[in-house]
Amino acid sequence: MSILETPTGLPPKSVSALRRLRLVSTPEAISFLVLLGCSVLKRTSEFNAVPVMGAVHGVLFLMYLLFWADAWNRVRWPLGRAALIFVLAVLPTGGFFADRALRREEEAGVIAARARKEQDARRVNAERQ
Repeated sequence: MSILETPTGLPPKSVSALRRLRLVSTPEAISFLVLLGCSVLKRTSEFNAVPVMGAVHGVLFLMYLLFWADAWNRVRWPLGRAALIFVLAVLPTGGFFADRALRREEEAGVIAARARKEQDARRVNAERQ
């Protein structure tokens, strides 16, 4: 499996871990861009929101790292895939790309879980007949 391929057949807790990471990736990316904008404004004007935005971005980045570690542990990504998702967090717009990749992976896990559930239901119905 290559770095960009998504695994199938994820258990529900793995899908939840991916969802948490995905939901924090976009706000983290937005806060990073706003922090960069505040840093430019600090240098060019009297406006200084860097301490506030720095704290907001710091909290979101720590949440991203926590959720990234949880997702890596639950999904069992290869090292290259885990490194790619981590590197996307430190790039200014990387969180948007991480969100897209994680959404695909999450959807693949949900589809596989539904297929397993339907297959189990069919098996139970066949055993009853």
